[in-house]
Amino acid sequence: MLENQFSIQSDLIEKAAQTEQGVLINGETGTGKELIARIIHNRSSRANGNFVVMNCALSGEILEAEFQSKMETAAGGTIFIEEINELPLHLQAKLVQGHGNTRIIASSSANLQESVSDKLFRSDLFAKLSYVNFSIPALRERLEQIPTLVSAYIEKFNRLTGSNVSSTPSPEAIDALTSYNWPGNIRELEHAIERIVIVKGQGTIEASDLPTKIFQAAQNAMNGIGANSDVDFPRMFLSEKGVDLKAVVTAFENHLVDQALARTSGNKNRASMLLGLNRTTLVEKLRKRGMITPLKSNSDFRGPMSTSNE
Repeated sequence: MLENQFSIQSDLIEKAAQTEQGVLINGETGTGKELIARIIHNRSSRANGNFVVMNCALSGEILEAEFQSKMETAAGGTIFIEEINELPLHLQAKLVQGHGNTRIIASSSANLQESVSDKLFRSDLFAKLSYVNFSIPALRERLEQIPTLVSAYIEKFNRLTGSNVSSTPSPEAIDALTSYNWPGNIRELEHAIERIVIVKGQGTIEASDLPTKIFQAAQNAMNGIGANSDVDFPRMFLSEKGVDLKAVVTAFENHLVDQALARTSGNKNRASMLLGLNRTTLVEKLRKRGMITPLKSNSDFRGPMSTSNE
């Protein structure tokens, strides 16, 4: 279960669930703050009430209207206020004055104590919210949890999409996943696994199924071992079944050729310069792929006034 990622804070979660006091959850964007809030709500006496999410990244009258609407919807349940550090002072005052029969759980990616010192956040609201205070570490600080999270996300998206992808990726894929620093935290991991499951549909996730940037992270982690030039290549892994090397090399070459042509709007002179090839070599490669038909007569040649992209 995805809740297992917070097992080290299970005592705090239980304490928060058993009270009606405020809860403050600190952490970078994407670390799972909303998930913790949902766990607390689901284990509390308010579990049958609404769990309402409000993000403070709005402005002016829109935020004020959203605030009023969300508080009314959350009555008898729990409201989770994301980035409460962005809440204007006059709305902070409304939370201090009273919020009816609504449990407040809030998150912040900023240091609220510093905001209090800078007079940007009310000290009385901070005291009200921080009865239970969580600090969620970034995913890069708990890489050992990645295999469990990946399996849980694969199972989740198998159910949602009707896919049949193995919940256990190959060892090479796991090595690559744990070499990446996940700046977007578990939200980025979730989105990556969702895309892979949808595209793959079935079978075991191999390292070759992962985004290129994750390959690159694996290569960097190995300090360039296996590199024989100054060019940075995406990391590729040899599976136990082996590969068709010629097919892989051809596919890699075609991919770069297509990128060069796309970047130069089909101009073969500039594309060949990007690839470090003679123009005639590039044209021959395109002919072999059927992308250029052979010249049949002198009429196929164009004069110096041509506007051809070639």
